[in-house]
Amino acid sequence: MVVGVQEGSPGLVLTHPNRDKAECKAMRAIVSGLLVASAVALFVVIIGGWDQLVGLIELQIVYGAIYLLMAFYVARWKRGVLPLAAALATLLAIFAAISAPQWLARDKPGFISPTLDNEFLGLVTLLILVLQLLMIVAALVAFRQEWSVELEVGVNTVDGGSGDSSQSRPVIPTRVTVDGDIAT
Repeated sequence: MVVGVQEGSPGLVLTHPNRDKAECKAMRAIVSGLLVASAVALFVVIIGGWDQLVGLIELQIVYGAIYLLMAFYVARWKRGVLPLAAALATLLAIFAAISAPQWLARDKPGFISPTLDNEFLGLVTLLILVLQLLMIVAALVAFRQEWSVELEVGVNTVDGGSGDSSQSRPVIPTRVTVDGDIAT
């Protein structure tokens, strides 16, 4: 619970100063883009190799859908999904590192060709691996940018509340985090 802050108090404005920084906006776009690109690449492998994929195709589809949902939340400045994105990217990177050589080794006689070319699916799987490594780094960098920091800035008027903004001065901002910690 946040102590000392009244919700709905007149004259208080809630701001997120870290969200206004160019590097924070860039990291948000990068992480969202990596999540969408990873989901698209994952769906390409699922659709292109549908007949040759063994088991848990539904889980792979759900994995791609979760990536798209996380991209939506990152685009809305939800910092809480960033550690989850890094963790899921680590898991997917392991699977991509194992499966990429398997797609590339299917050019021998006796293997049934998938809908898309084996080499293409192997390259897309390697792309997934690279995207996941970039995702891990980008999600952790974005997490350290403190998107959830909130400042409640109030305005006291010197003229007795007449509303003349030329004579108003800001109150000392209070830093409030999502965890409820307060610092001035």
